[in-house]
Amino acid sequence: QVQLVESGGGLVQAGGSLRLSCAASGSIFSIDAMGWYRQAPGKQRDLVAHISSGGRTTYTDSVKGRFTISRDNAKNTVYLQMNSLKPEDTAVYYCNAYSGYSVHWGQGTQVTVSS
Repeated sequence: QVQLVESGGGLVQAGGSLRLSCAASGSIFSIDAMGWYRQAPGKQRDLVAHISSGGRTTYTDSVKGRFTISRDNAKNTVYLQMNSLKPEDTAVYYCNAYSGYSVHWGQGTQVTVSS
């Protein structure tokens, strides 16, 4: 089993920055790709960014050029650096990890961007 704990969320003004962290524990040897998703009130949970075990990254169009996903395998941690934040980035951000045929989720961290 894999446990994921997110941190780093908070309240920030538009144009500001935040860095989210997601620390993995448990059966970390089995983790392959990792990603960040977000869910705004009344909306579905959508992919924000994804990073493969080899470091290949993908982003949803709305965050390209503003967000950067990275991972530190020695610390079993994945990061999401968020710059130039906009009010529409407000959501609960979830980390996930793929291991074998399983997908594991963190509990989420709230990001609120004020205008």
